[in-house]
Amino acid sequence: MRYPTNKTPFALFQRAACLVRMSKGFPSYLLKRQKGASTGSARTVLGAILLATTTTAFAQSIVITGATLAIGDGSEPIKNGTVVISAGKVVAAGAGVAVPAGVKTIDAGGKWVTPGIMSGFSRVGLAEVPAVKETNDTSARSPFSAAIDVAPVINPLANPIAISRTAGITRAVVAPATGTNIFAGQGAVVDLGADMSPITKARAFQYVEMGEAGVQEAGGSRAAMILTFKMMLREAQDYAKAPASYDGRSRDALLNRVDAEALVPVVSGAMPLMVHAESARDILAVLALRQDFPALKLILAGATEGWMVAAQIAAAKVPVITAGLEDLPSSFEKLAATQSNVGRLVKAGVSVSMGMLTGDDALQLRAATQQAGNMVALLKVPGATGLSWGQALRTITSAPAEAMGLGDRIGSLKAGKAGDVVIWDGDPLEMTSAPVAVWIDGVQQPLENRQTKLRDRYATPTEGALPKAYEW
Repeated sequence: MRYPTNKTPFALFQRAACLVRMSKGFPSYLLKRQKGASTGSARTVLGAILLATTTTAFAQSIVITGATLAIGDGSEPIKNGTVVISAGKVVAAGAGVAVPAGVKTIDAGGKWVTPGIMSGFSRVGLAEVPAVKETNDTSARSPFSAAIDVAPVINPLANPIAISRTAGITRAVVAPATGTNIFAGQGAVVDLGADMSPITKARAFQYVEMGEAGVQEAGGSRAAMILTFKMMLREAQDYAKAPASYDGRSRDALLNRVDAEALVPVVSGAMPLMVHAESARDILAVLALRQDFPALKLILAGATEGWMVAAQIAAAKVPVITAGLEDLPSSFEKLAATQSNVGRLVKAGVSVSMGMLTGDDALQLRAATQQAGNMVALLKVPGATGLSWGQALRTITSAPAEAMGLGDRIGSLKAGKAGDVVIWDGDPLEMTSAPVAVWIDGVQQPLENRQTKLRDRYATPTEGALPKAYEW
């Protein structure tokens, strides 16, 4: 169960006052009017949210009624749906759900309600300004590789976390980047709540580069990269068989003792191995690794040319995390890039998630809904392959949760799962829509960040003395 770091009445009053300010004509993208809705009706919904806020932070119980409800499991939206949250978890969601007595209720007034959005790939919390090395912890020139664990250094106070939360992102997969080795280390799954405990699951997967970047780390050829990869996994197997006799200091050793130990769960299948590979050729090489290491629990990241080998990926039952907007031959490993990649993979039976794999992976998680929306739009493009609305939402909710082995805990509005809920002012897959309320683990979150503070500060500038110091 999650609790906000500041639960004083004054802090709750400040949050409520901020939302009221935004409802009174400020140029806020957080509160838009739906077509045909009056300003009064928008304020009525907002008022209900404010009323619930003073109890939700403590009781963790809330009911949202009258929603255009999306469960997040691939099904299409439900009209006049209800969501019941108690003790930080979803109790029930759907049409005709009974409203328990004595629980604060929000009438969504037809607004869209979805699970919290989950980014299938990111480096959020590892970098504040990626170009400034002092704020960037994504990679290291270190003697260690597979043993590196990003969980202890994820910064919940990083500005991109609050910005992403304001956009409805409630969870994210966080991967390290390579430094001196094809193995980058152990990634994590995090929540973006306004507190100091972001980790949903530490050491959730091992990350390895098997594309052009991996080639450079392994000596300059794919043949050398694949051999290096296999030999490292074999050394991990040797360590597992006889830890005391493993010598990680010899000149022939590719792994030191701590890295070899970190790879033992990978070779045994206890820890997923996320492999970054873009080209069809590299993807097939990754799938073929199971011939030597049948226990590998693979996840493909990137897979820009995955559509070319979709049947093989589906047959191997390997989930894919990809970027929905890749349509340019930006490198030799992406010559066959197409926005139909996601739709074709899903059509072939592959479980597909979307994440930030095309740059700005520490900053622009809010592009997730744009990625999913484009997949829906492709249905109207002759010759293209897109997704239904429900399928598209699944790629940024339940699919990444399932890929991380957390499908029973997060990712959809099914009974027993985390109370990650977002109320939107419009269709969440439309770029003009934004959240009006966000809950993580049943706790309502502030919709404030550095950008909204600057917006409010300079919305109506006046002549006078220099601006006061920035308030945290």
